[in-house]
Amino acid sequence: MTRKVAIYGKGGIGKSTTTQNTAAALAYFHNQKIFIHGCDPKADSTRLILGGQMQETVMDTLRIHGAEKVTLDTVVKTGFQDIRCVESGGPEPGVGCAGRGVITAIDLMEENDAYTEDLDFVFFDVLGDVVCGGFAMPIRDGKAQEVYIVASGEMMAIYAANNICKGLVKYAKQSGVRLGGIICNSRNVDGEKEFLQEFTSAIGTKMIHFVPRDNIVQKAEFNKKTVTEFDPQVNQANEYQELGRKILENDDFVIPTPLAMHELEAMVVKYGICD
Repeated sequence: MTRKVAIYGKGGIGKSTTTQNTAAALAYFHNQKIFIHGCDPKADSTRLILGGQMQETVMDTLRIHGAEKVTLDTVVKTGFQDIRCVESGGPEPGVGCAGRGVITAIDLMEENDAYTEDLDFVFFDVLGDVVCGGFAMPIRDGKAQEVYIVASGEMMAIYAANNICKGLVKYAKQSGVRLGGIICNSRNVDGEKEFLQEFTSAIGTKMIHFVPRDNIVQKAEFNKKTVTEFDPQVNQANEYQELGRKILENDDFVIPTPLAMHELEAMVVKYGICD
């Protein structure tokens, strides 16, 4: 059975980089068949898998050519380790609603049977915080059954993670979606691992993996590749391999209990982020 996973996180936290590197590791080290559906209007959720190629998005194809041209041949591309990729895209800048684009794109992919039964994972890489019904669609309408949140030890990353948990709680009963854990994409701030461990415990989940900061990630990106494709022997590739293994073997899914603002602020002060 295909596992459908939504990856959320604060803008700029490294969510798309983490998603692509995890997907590449799952495909390369664990022989998993992967589909990545980018749900960000920037359409940059799959470029490392595709060797830097910016593919034509579903919304661009729909807007320019019409719905009949939105086929798997025109909008789905295959990259590293046969990972299939599609980008929702969005409206022209300043016009329309990008969240509606996510809804439209996922519906069109389902109508075209893009998420085939031979897939092990479908990853929805979703823009930022849950502030819009369109971006909440993967968890609101049961398109994804699992959610992982990318965070760090920085205050705004934790604040966003807590807000995302509030959105997940809102939709958990109607859609059955559950939180699989928090991925720490380290920023090397003081007390980061301890802060994330206390936060995840407080909301009733776990830090599924601590991804250390390593310049090899940026070096691989400069070469338009994931770390695993760039050099599968380096330590950071092993980190993504381990994260992939933990997701693959994870059977601990919860409805989180988000913190009240005063509880979150007290935790932030405790770890010295706000002096």
